[in-house]
Amino acid sequence: MSAEATNPATPGPVVPAVPAAPRRRSRPRIDLRRLGRAALLGPASRGRLPDAIGHVVEAHRAHYPDADLQPLHRAYVLAESSHRGQMRKSGEPYITHPLAVTLILAELGAETTTLTASLLHDTVEDTDVTLDQVGEQFGAEVRYIVDGVTKLEKVDYGAAAEPETFRKMLVATGNDVRVMSIKLADRLHNMRTLGVMRPEKQERIAKVTRDVLIPLAERLGVQALKTELEDLVFAILHPEEYEHTRELIVDNASRADDPLAEFSDAMRAVLRDADIQAEVLIRPRHFVSVHRVSRKRGRMRGADFGRLLVLVNEDADCYAVLGELHTCMTPVVSEFKDFIAVPKFNLYQSLHTAVAREDGQVAEVLIRTHQMHKVAEAGVVALGNPYTGTAEEQTRQRVPADEERVDPTRPGWLSRLLDWQEGAPDPDTFWSTLREDLAQDREITVFRPDGGTLGLPEGATCVDAAYEQYGEDAHACMGARVNGRLATLSTVLRDGDTVQLLMGQDPASEPSREWLEHAHTPAARIAIQRWLATHPTPAEHEGSAPAADAEASGTAKAAEGTARSAADATATDEPAPRFGAAITVVDRPEASVRLAGCCTPVPLDEVTGFAVRGGVVTVHRAECAAVARMVDAGREEVEVSWGDTAGCRVTLVAESFGRPHLLADLTEAMALEGAEIVSATVEPPSQQRVRHTYTVRLPDAAHLPTLIRAMRNVPGVYDVDRAQHHAPASTGPA
Repeated sequence: MSAEATNPATPGPVVPAVPAAPRRRSRPRIDLRRLGRAALLGPASRGRLPDAIGHVVEAHRAHYPDADLQPLHRAYVLAESSHRGQMRKSGEPYITHPLAVTLILAELGAETTTLTASLLHDTVEDTDVTLDQVGEQFGAEVRYIVDGVTKLEKVDYGAAAEPETFRKMLVATGNDVRVMSIKLADRLHNMRTLGVMRPEKQERIAKVTRDVLIPLAERLGVQALKTELEDLVFAILHPEEYEHTRELIVDNASRADDPLAEFSDAMRAVLRDADIQAEVLIRPRHFVSVHRVSRKRGRMRGADFGRLLVLVNEDADCYAVLGELHTCMTPVVSEFKDFIAVPKFNLYQSLHTAVAREDGQVAEVLIRTHQMHKVAEAGVVALGNPYTGTAEEQTRQRVPADEERVDPTRPGWLSRLLDWQEGAPDPDTFWSTLREDLAQDREITVFRPDGGTLGLPEGATCVDAAYEQYGEDAHACMGARVNGRLATLSTVLRDGDTVQLLMGQDPASEPSREWLEHAHTPAARIAIQRWLATHPTPAEHEGSAPAADAEASGTAKAAEGTARSAADATATDEPAPRFGAAITVVDRPEASVRLAGCCTPVPLDEVTGFAVRGGVVTVHRAECAAVARMVDAGREEVEVSWGDTAGCRVTLVAESFGRPHLLADLTEAMALEGAEIVSATVEPPSQQRVRHTYTVRLPDAAHLPTLIRAMRNVPGVYDVDRAQHHAPASTGPA
């Protein structure tokens, strides 16, 4: 856009040139900033390709020798005639801008359709040319891309407009990633020529570029654009640190020795002796990378100012190079990373390692194939036209330009962004969530039990997995199993984990407010926030749903007619004459009997007794921990046995995930099995887990297994078992 353009001759930050692909390394690097106006605006004879577009053609033919150049010729003629008379703020003819943007893309290897659309990307917005004219002359595909770029430029970049601008950008990018490719190149050229803008406007544009466009370039894998944008932003927002970094680079360039050159010579010798065909190149670090390394390591050494790039022909050669370097040189094992076996989410593939020599110099090494290198530099731009194929496939894939279509090369992370951006409740939420999501630079893959996969950002939890798999139905999620083990929803997932999500059947299920603390993906956060916004909670009931249910547990117990006072909740021993009659003391049949509350024995349990004060015999399960302590204390055991009475009292512990109405459902299930609740306690929830303790009376001990099974079948309950209390060590049960 002309609004962002200034004089290219204005002194500005020095940034590294966009790295050229290996296949073009013999051709001199074209740098637009060094091209004079005459080179861009040479004679424009209509009978041949104008000199002004000759540089674009040269760069394009390096990637596509057999490309049809007529569309580029016609696009340039239309763009030049349409923009004739328009000037940039620097005073240059406006046509220099679309030419510069197109040259950037041609250097990256963009295909002809993208370059054609790039030449025309401002014509519809800034001239009398219409979309219909573009479609008639260049086809529906070019029309679609130009329309997508135009829509992005129609919204002001003011602070209030930014969320809507980038929402449109996401939608346009999702439908065809070439739209974003042009937008990134457009922003790069404008950033290169930002010098005459007011400082406050430079800073605002630089911040937007830093927060959104640079992360998008990273995610699309366009490293060549990303690194230069980073340096330009760095120079504007941190001029003092930029100048210090520039001085470091200049000082290093003046050194007599070059450790990286020595490393590269040694590597070439190693690979030559091993008969491995490979190229070893020195890759200078860009300014931001040097700055990061200097802050991390303190004093910079010669080998820190760049990395070595080894290019081979086949994937297997990458590992052969790695083996030779690790055998013949000293590897720094902690620096090894394999992004070939496990590519990054932005298509990046490479082996990373580092080797050291005796003087302490360490050189970082990147090993990749020529094709990997092309994709590493150009990302989605290197994928070519996503809509090429057979005539039948093209007919099926293409739709009218004003309708939505889906780019088959669209990355998975972009699909997720498109899914949640529609549900963002307000622009501020969208903007903040977008920035948070773009800050996530690594992705993991987790597996579902059915063999499917979920792509999630690094650091994602089971909450994120639930909303990724089920959308808003994840409100009913009660827990998860990670690699076969029960896990809380706050569990952080790792690459390769298998996740089984446990879903409830209650249509009124609600997400917990605590889930927001563990939700890292936009889909999860926005779904939870939207539900909470539409279901305000009264102040007296704010907090976790399980806690609210715990407060209401008295109501549930009253409904069952089994309420006890809070003092009864500890389930201490009490005389139970009717149920105690089920126990007979062998030597003293008339003795008073109590069933110990620490283990609540029931008929058919193996039991033993101890005489306590008042001639009462307390009966424990044989495996109760209190038995061993009482024997050690010298208490005499009393032989007891079960009588004919089958009734019993037992304490059960239920482990569950928190959800609304859980207590009501659980106590109802117990009542249906004939259990009379003597007392109950519900511990405060911890990480969505709730622990319940119930002491119940059963008319027949044979019903106990059925009761436990019924409790386990209640949605949200994942375990029920007999209580295993530990009596205090100093005293026995009384």
